[in-house]
Amino acid sequence: MNTQTNHRNTLQQMQQYGHILMLSAWGFAIVFASLLFLYLGHLLDEWLGTAPNFMFGLFFLALVTSIARLYQEAWRKRKKV
Repeated sequence: MNTQTNHRNTLQQMQQYGHILMLSAWGFAIVFASLLFLYLGHLLDEWLGTAPNFMFGLFFLALVTSIARLYQEAWRKRKKV
C-alpha cells in the first residue's frame, strides 16, 4: 500500500513538472518567434527602405499568432481536465 502511495505522488509530481515544462516551452517559442520576425522585418525594411513598418508588423504578427496558439492549446487542455 505504501508503494502505491509513493507511485501516485511520483505521478503527480511528474504531471506538475510537465505543466511547468509546457509553459516554459511556450515562453521560449513566443520569444523566439517574436525576435525572429522582428529581425526578418528589419531586413525587409532595410531592403525596401520602409523602416520600421515591416519590423513592427511582423513582430506583432508573431506575438499575436503565438499567443493565439497558446490560448488554443490551453483551451483544449481545459476541456480534458
